[in-house]
Amino acid sequence: MANYTSLQVMTFPADVSQLEKALAFIRTIAEKAACPHGVEQSIELAFEEIFVNIAHYAYPATEPGDVRIGCKTEQVSDRSRVIIIFADRGKSYNPLEHADPDITVPIEERNIGGLGILMVKRIMDTVQYDYTKGWNRLVIMKSWQNARTENPCGPLP
Repeated sequence: MANYTSLQVMTFPADVSQLEKALAFIRTIAEKAACPHGVEQSIELAFEEIFVNIAHYAYPATEPGDVRIGCKTEQVSDRSRVIIIFADRGKSYNPLEHADPDITVPIEERNIGGLGILMVKRIMDTVQYDYTKGWNRLVIMKSWQNARTENPCGPLP
């Protein structure tokens, strides 16, 4: 049996001062889905990285813009997941088309950039990007095993 929540959407100014409000929106949905604390922290870390990057780089400083955040949860059998969609009308930028930074190279020899999206790709189950009709759209998903409510050993005598 599957259980889905409808997509909830909020729009925020693409400004780091809005990060806490945007995180509160995501937290509320994750908590309603009984998202385990450790999973919720991973989601928040990825969310913060993406939101801050949009705030810093999507729009010119003279033309601030917005970021739409969509969030929903799904539960199928014994697994649940949170799906978060970031949509902005800033300059087109696909963070997934760039090669991951070589983290084996000493830090002083590394090029700047790429570590944040690498972290997002490693802690989330799925990261997808598309650009359609003037919209950047980045989708991240994280799933978890639901807590068991029955005794895994069967009924007690």
